[in-house]
Amino acid sequence: MTDSVAIREERVDEAALVAGDDPWDMVIIGGGITGAGILREAAREGYRVLLVEQRDFAWGTSSRSSKMVHGGLRYLASGDYRLTRDAVQERERMMNEAPGLVDNLYYIMPHFRRQFPGPGLFGMLLRLYDFLAQRRTRRFYPGESVLRWVPGLRRKGLRGGTRFSDAVTDDARLVLRILQESMAAGGRALNYARAESVTPPGDSREGHVMVHDELANRRYDVHARHIVHATGAWTDRLRGQLGAGQRIRPLRGSHLVFPFWKLPVSVSLSLIHPRDQRPMFVYPWEGVTVVGTTDLDHDEDLQKEAVLSRDEMDYLLEAVHDAFPDAHLASSDLISTWSGVRPVVSNSGERKTDPSDEKREHVIWNDQGVISVAGGKLTTFRLIALQVLDHVRTDNGIRRELDDRVFSPAPMRARPNALTAWQWRRLCGHYGSRVAEVLEAGPLIPVGHTDTLLAELVWSCRNEQVRHLDDLLLRRTRLGLLLPEGGEHWLATLREYCQPALGWDDNRWQQECTRYWNLWRDSYHLPPEPVA
Repeated sequence: MTDSVAIREERVDEAALVAGDDPWDMVIIGGGITGAGILREAAREGYRVLLVEQRDFAWGTSSRSSKMVHGGLRYLASGDYRLTRDAVQERERMMNEAPGLVDNLYYIMPHFRRQFPGPGLFGMLLRLYDFLAQRRTRRFYPGESVLRWVPGLRRKGLRGGTRFSDAVTDDARLVLRILQESMAAGGRALNYARAESVTPPGDSREGHVMVHDELANRRYDVHARHIVHATGAWTDRLRGQLGAGQRIRPLRGSHLVFPFWKLPVSVSLSLIHPRDQRPMFVYPWEGVTVVGTTDLDHDEDLQKEAVLSRDEMDYLLEAVHDAFPDAHLASSDLISTWSGVRPVVSNSGERKTDPSDEKREHVIWNDQGVISVAGGKLTTFRLIALQVLDHVRTDNGIRRELDDRVFSPAPMRARPNALTAWQWRRLCGHYGSRVAEVLEAGPLIPVGHTDTLLAELVWSCRNEQVRHLDDLLLRRTRLGLLLPEGGEHWLATLREYCQPALGWDDNRWQQECTRYWNLWRDSYHLPPEPVA
């Protein structure tokens, strides 16, 4: 059987689902955090709802963010009390409901002479920030006492540092956990299914979405009473078909990943870049240290992977050298890099010169009956979803009284002896009610220095619509970002466990390894050398 025939047979069930005679109550276009959140809330309210994603789930912005679930001190500083309040409350909710997926992370803001903000003003801002969270985490460490939290930090001009608290997550796994909750409630989701065009619903007619199955190379006319469009940086493409103008300003944010031993930090260090005074972070994540982020206009083709430029790499390294002058880090020390494109909504004709000055609030449009949403924060995806459904409900009336939990609780069971307390907490957070299945899927053995278990990869291969090897190594797990050379030296071991679970023959496995390696080298490693 050829690979193309196998792919077509693999998609038979999905094709029947998409092209059925009965119209869907709602079709959602876009499989990032916003689309997944809408799917979850719609399914819980009783809608018969389908989500389609042109690439893999979380392929765009939602797997390439800075991984931070934060309330947004910058919004509070600019006077946006409501947005900060909502974000802080959602942050606290997720930490309480999904420990191991969304976890507290301490931050340190160092204060240097003649640098804004000083400890007094910053402390006043944090007093309100802690009030919104109903817990106090702020504390000022005078002088070099802050070095107990951040060893190696530049001492020259150091006045001290202020500690505060936000949260961190695995953004792609967050999307997948939300999709898991959605499908448990009756929602359906299909990746590699691109919405090519939409026909808006009317008072007495259904809407249509022309869906192209990218793997089986088939097109389906999907009928729906409501169409919701949540494609982030791609928003203008479909809205343009409905006569709307350009509103999205794609901004690229890039990150560097170092081995933890090269730049050991136990907290997120909030930095001010010495060149342009932009805020930046150096923070621990999944056993490595991340430096980010940039904020630049992204004028490249959105259908291609966003890639770190050499100028961005030099810019980020400059900040690290300024903050940690004795670390002597170079590009040769990097494990990996990643770049994502933020869908910032900009008023037509009013684009601000500095991308960092653009507001990050979300906007909802009704274009001839098609509801579109773009912008916003990862932290407030649930609130955005509820607002979108409020627009849909104006002519529907479907409504069920539900609790306001973000996640269903993981089942109560004893920790397996083979796992540490942290590994068990992490598994429960990542997989929720299906954690027992993960335990039985394969060996409870970590891959390399990471916390990712072989059992997780096998379970994902069987249950999470893995279509390509990069789906598995860059989004279902993050091994491609965490292991040297993208995990190349582990591919033989992964083949033993994952190839049977995927049903791929030897030829398909080799093709996927080649595809993955080329992708990793071109988009997740060092930028190309400048042309002489």
